[in-house]
Amino acid sequence: MTSGPLFVSVSRHGAISQTKLSPVDVVRAVKGAMGAADYDVALFSGHSLRSGFITSAARAGVAERDIQNQSGHRSLPVLRGYIRRGSLFIDNAAGKVGL
Repeated sequence: MTSGPLFVSVSRHGAISQTKLSPVDVVRAVKGAMGAADYDVALFSGHSLRSGFITSAARAGVAERDIQNQSGHRSLPVLRGYIRRGSLFIDNAAGKVGL
């Protein structure tokens, strides 16, 4: 493959599209995977991928500017709103001073 979208739609009959995945395709994929893993699909959306990526990148120490370049956010405050804390023990001040 040398050009075109990397991720394309595939119909339930196996027909492969030549166009990129639509937002609806992404939602179906996310909800399908989460349902198969026995999670409540109402808690997940295509947006979960974006937020999860940004949170994971931030936790891995990736510079905000690099995350911003990947995600397309123009505003750092908006980007920062995507970063989920997720755990009491991540970036815990007491742990950083050896307590």
